[in-house]
Amino acid sequence: MEAGVSDSLVVDTFRMRLADIADVDLSQLHALSIAVGWPHRAEDWRSLLEVGHGFAALDEIDRVLGSAMWFPHGDDFATIGMVITSPRLQTNGAAQWLMRKLIAEEFGKRRLRLNATRAAYRLYRSLGFSPRATVHQCQGDARPLPDAPPIPAGLTLRQLSSADLDQMTALDAPAFGAARPLHLARLLEQSVSYGLFRGQSLRAFSMCRRFGRGHVVGPVVAHSDEEAIAVVHPHVIAHAGTFLRLDTHFKAGAFANFVQQCGLPVFDTVTTMTLGEHADYGSGADGEAMVFVLTSQSMG
Repeated sequence: MEAGVSDSLVVDTFRMRLADIADVDLSQLHALSIAVGWPHRAEDWRSLLEVGHGFAALDEIDRVLGSAMWFPHGDDFATIGMVITSPRLQTNGAAQWLMRKLIAEEFGKRRLRLNATRAAYRLYRSLGFSPRATVHQCQGDARPLPDAPPIPAGLTLRQLSSADLDQMTALDAPAFGAARPLHLARLLEQSVSYGLFRGQSLRAFSMCRRFGRGHVVGPVVAHSDEEAIAVVHPHVIAHAGTFLRLDTHFKAGAFANFVQQCGLPVFDTVTTMTLGEHADYGSGADGEAMVFVLTSQSMG
């Protein structure tokens, strides 16, 4: 070894800056999620960017090393998602910096909700978020039931269109915790959707769209397990033998059992967390519907 030359070299001393995520090249955002093993396609990122806002963290030569997004639902509520940091930065406070910047500059008095991975749970607790429920990520090759589950008595099942958006929004708002007509309208454009009706009145609905390795079901809003099963099974039939995913808070009961029987075991779990009062999902009290399946872990 040459005299006077150190046998170690510090190579990771650089400064990051924030940029509006809308101004960042889509291929770089896609590469970031691939680096941490997330399933999002470039098209999935594009859909999120159409309805959300946020920051990307760039290094001195404009490489994307982190992201954080938020999705407004009305004027006083938002969900947070796509909080990602490059693997080499995950232990040095980059995610906390991104989140603190997001909260300080964007939210004001908005109620906030997110779904925390196990790796990010302590971070969100340190920022004041409270755990509310476990989300079960169920996925696998879809397997329809041998005997189709019955449609609940007095109800009819049909495919939905944009003409049903007002009823979908009204049913969804107390279940989700806020009205989200713009998001539901966008999802309708991307999805095959089914609704259960009593006469002309909507009782339950489901959506299914391309995502990641195959298709994802969500959201699903219904008054009962039986209604939720009735609107989800058509998607299982449509994607039999191919990859299907859904994210649900329901661990036990008829709906959870149905999901398992359809070849979608629990693959992973995350934790729904909230910041601010009245940021929870609806409880189904007073005859209101509930969210049986989330739209996604980012948008809730």
